Amino acid sequence: MNKTAIIIRREYLTRVRKKSFLIMTFLTPFLMALLFIIPALVMTNEDKEFKKIAVIEDGSDLFVNVIPDTRDTEFEYLQGVKLNDIKNNFSELGYYGVLYISPDLVANPDAIQLLSRKQPPIGLLDHISGSLEKEIERQKLLAYNIEDLDEILRAINSSVRIQTIKIDETGSARETSTDIAMALAYIGGFMMYMLVFMFGAMVMRGVIEEKTSRIVEVIVSSVKPVQLMLGKIIGVALVGLTQFALWVVLTLALVLIVKANVLPEGTMEQLQQLPQSFAEADQAMAAGSETTTMTAEEFTMFQKIFAGALNMPWGLIIFSFVFYFLTGYLLYASLFAAIGSAVDNETETQQFMLPVTIPIILALVVAMGTMQNPESSLSFWFSIIPLTSPIVMIARIPFDVPPWEIALSMGLMILTIVGTIWMAAKIYRTGILMYGKKTSYKEIWKWLTYKG
Repeated sequence: MNKTAIIIRREYLTRVRKKSFLIMTFLTPFLMALLFIIPALVMTNEDKEFKKIAVIEDGSDLFVNVIPDTRDTEFEYLQGVKLNDIKNNFSELGYYGVLYISPDLVANPDAIQLLSRKQPPIGLLDHISGSLEKEIERQKLLAYNIEDLDEILRAINSSVRIQTIKIDETGSARETSTDIAMALAYIGGFMMYMLVFMFGAMVMRGVIEEKTSRIVEVIVSSVKPVQLMLGKIIGVALVGLTQFALWVVLTLALVLIVKANVLPEGTMEQLQQLPQSFAEADQAMAAGSETTTMTAEEFTMFQKIFAGALNMPWGLIIFSFVFYFLTGYLLYASLFAAIGSAVDNETETQQFMLPVTIPIILALVVAMGTMQNPESSLSFWFSIIPLTSPIVMIARIPFDVPPWEIALSMGLMILTIVGTIWMAAKIYRTGILMYGKKTSYKEIWKWLTYKG
């Protein structure tokens, strides 16, 4: 068997048999599943406490019956009652709280108080403030003596939704979704940053461990340092891919198990229930149905987003993600391996880590900005430069990057990997056997320029 293959096999089996690998492999999907399950529980776990709130207006009746009741909240307007009469004993009278509205509310938006024994939920506060804001706007407009004001306000209440259509060079058109593209850009860029950095750092720690334990002295007596470095890089890559694949499978399995056995009955139906047609949605709204989770307007938006998602270039996105993950990992893992070979412990890596981590951090920052302007010069150059292209190009691809830019970026990436591996191998060859001496940039330059 080829010596490099033996090293890859040893590196892979050694790491997958560690307790830390098993713990993180099974713990991470559990944590990831919680990210999906807990929001679902929070969204469907409504406040069951019925609240009765007394509403007191001081010397006016401008806002009587303005705040509508909800399923769990009733607003009772008290006439001829002062705030001091009920301020200290409203709980004994069966009220959750007292809403005091000053006659100056129209001119002073802070002239309102909600007294309660508990901290009121944000939804209740939004409901009260939203209802009063609309009424204040209406009363201010009434001062202009406009006829049929209520009908005019209903007529001018409009919203605009832009439908984005992309027309290619052949003239064919397809609907797109900027929201989906932005979501893919964010998720893809962040995942690339996390995976490349995490697995690259794993290579560095592995090199330092072997160097510290002096195992490497025995290994290099039978294999070339370059073979050892490549074997370690590829072995860790396989470990990372294995762990990532297990994370995906176990996370999906946990979500399905929890969905079937833990979530309250009907939870997913509450989250996913959609009217089958616009007419059905309108009927549900008119009837005041509480089982419909989406209005016709929201359903239209959902349909457009879904259509845009179907029209995304998924084949190119998946291929590019795999390519840039592998090449980005090889690039940074080589640099991390070189750093690990040049130091005796992780503390000494700090001086060499900064030049390597800065491009990764800059790439993530630019990727976030790419979602707003994917065609900017900054986004273009950062998606071409090999040190940043694995993250930035992944963020740009959902926005339909020209093929020549992708080809140029990939070509430069491959050439850079070859040069980086060659450079890292020269550092690794010398540094892996250096002990007791603090390495400097000048020393590393000597290793790179050494001929022999």
